[in-house]
Amino acid sequence: MCSEPRAGDSVVVGLSGGVDSAVAAARLVEQGFAVHAVFMVNWDQDDDMCTARQDYRDAQAVAQQLGITLSRVNLAETYWDHVFSHFLSELRAGRTPNPDVLCNREVKFRAFLDHAQQQHDAQWIATGHYARASRSGKDTQLWRAEDHNKDQTYFLHSITQNALDRSLFPLGDMLKPQVRALAQRLGLHNHAKRDSTGICFIGEGRFRDFVARYLPYHSGDILDTEGHVIGEHQGLMFYTLGQRKGLGIGGQRDSSGAPWFVLDKDLSNNALIVTQDESTLLSRRVRTEPGHWFDAPQAGESLLARIRHRGALEACTVTAINKHWQVDFAEPVRAATPGQYLTLYRDQRCIGGAAISGHCA
Repeated sequence: MCSEPRAGDSVVVGLSGGVDSAVAAARLVEQGFAVHAVFMVNWDQDDDMCTARQDYRDAQAVAQQLGITLSRVNLAETYWDHVFSHFLSELRAGRTPNPDVLCNREVKFRAFLDHAQQQHDAQWIATGHYARASRSGKDTQLWRAEDHNKDQTYFLHSITQNALDRSLFPLGDMLKPQVRALAQRLGLHNHAKRDSTGICFIGEGRFRDFVARYLPYHSGDILDTEGHVIGEHQGLMFYTLGQRKGLGIGGQRDSSGAPWFVLDKDLSNNALIVTQDESTLLSRRVRTEPGHWFDAPQAGESLLARIRHRGALEACTVTAINKHWQVDFAEPVRAATPGQYLTLYRDQRCIGGAAISGHCA
């Protein structure tokens, strides 16, 4: 049986400077835990696209308001080795990576957990993620948050069972408006702070400007499905399957006038393939890499799948093929993108997931 958290237990909470982690810490204090806060430095603070300086000041203010201690830990080397390097290699391969999944697995729920246990003798770690941990059985289970719009189990599906066993999610039973309202009632100065958006280490900086610092890129032809040149792309790594905006394709002679969508990337010819037939982006079958499972799916089992954060949960069945997975959907899904993740659910319980490797019509 899983151990249950109790008042008086030592908890290290990741305090990011945002309202979610602030309220998570506040709830833990209110529930009687012995709370210490840690601010994780995951990126070079001299980077003008990183908001770490202001975030740390906000975290300091929150810790002071809650009467808890705050320390910092530099996990930038771990981030570079286990998250950012993979992010770059995936872009080179023409895929669309999701570094936030790896950040959770390798940094927030591995390196941070190790730090909390080794340096602070913590019994638990806690974050401001919207998810629920159920300890009713032998192993802790990961369940969708009460706020389905904010649910972050998609980003948490690959953390280890040991990490899940040691983790608390104080916001799992709250809706986002309730979180902000509680922060305001508590007088937390960041109660109205905007949520962070974009990739975690870039913040709200421009993706293209950031990536160009680390990867060379070359413009090339945009081709329709007949092989006609209809435009010029600015670098294949800046585009993703199903993308409509930012293609820079004006009116084309003999064109239907319908919008264009990214259909594929031809890496060998540095060409971006586009289509006006959006139905060609639909597929009933998706293939994945080997996955990470809290409870592995059974062959032919009816499950729910999500192929992107905040994407709809789609009915499906799964088949294991040489450690990879084949997922067949009851209804076609749009733009199943290699490099992104497919997560599986038994009703509201997230049982794990795997990176998408390809799809079939």
